[in-house]
Amino acid sequence: MDFFTEKLLFIFLFLFIIHSVETLAYAVRLSGARVRLIASALSLFNIMVIVSRLANMMQQPFTGSLIDSAQKENTLEFVENQCRVLISASTLGTLFGIVLLPTFVALFSRAIIHLSEEKGSVPALIKKGMTLEYIRRGVKHFSLPRFSYLKDINVKDIPIKLFLVNMIITAIYTIGVLSALYAALLAPDRASTAIMASGLINGVATILLVIFIDPKISVLADDVVNQRGSYLTLKRMSLMMITSRLLGTILAQALFIPGAWYVAWFTKFII
Repeated sequence: MDFFTEKLLFIFLFLFIIHSVETLAYAVRLSGARVRLIASALSLFNIMVIVSRLANMMQQPFTGSLIDSAQKENTLEFVENQCRVLISASTLGTLFGIVLLPTFVALFSRAIIHLSEEKGSVPALIKKGMTLEYIRRGVKHFSLPRFSYLKDINVKDIPIKLFLVNMIITAIYTIGVLSALYAALLAPDRASTAIMASGLINGVATILLVIFIDPKISVLADDVVNQRGSYLTLKRMSLMMITSRLLGTILAQALFIPGAWYVAWFTKFII
């Protein structure tokens, strides 16, 4: 366990929080449909996405420093162990987000209403939310997931293609930076090229999410507000997406090394 350093623990916690936030972002659409304020919900959703993306960019230099500070003997094995620990942070962070999902659906429902009352002023919303009175109210809404959330979900209703696409995209997004860093060790003469490829990988994964996944959930949320669909259907789809996301972070463990070899091979065509 000599690979488990204080720096690795810091990055682990960073990634844990990032993936928790990204998982909880699904609660915003559920809340928006619940209180029938989709536009306000999407503004809050966009804030969470931007914060998580910014946090992800902030942690990349620290993750990159793991390569510079890696031990000289058995470097590949040493770095691989560290990267797999960081991938597990994504899984645990997603799982933690799932546990907090019912609580945040309730909290976001009220936050969206208050955001509307504050005429869209996020600073005013934060100021109100930080008061002792609202913190006490928030604590009262804490609840854990129940099996009743799953009682109306039928496996036959799950769109398998969408489930698998979301899982694969999540896996690619999870290992984008880590596989690029590992590829730098596999192809040291093209190390800089490999590392810079991480931005391309994450960018493509993000675009695929925006094209194939986000519109599906948004349309369902609109249907609930316009009374063309049921809240149960939206909840079912959101739970399916979150489960797919969780499995995607687990799949990332298997794709990590092949992904690194692919990045190392691809850099031949760039130089």
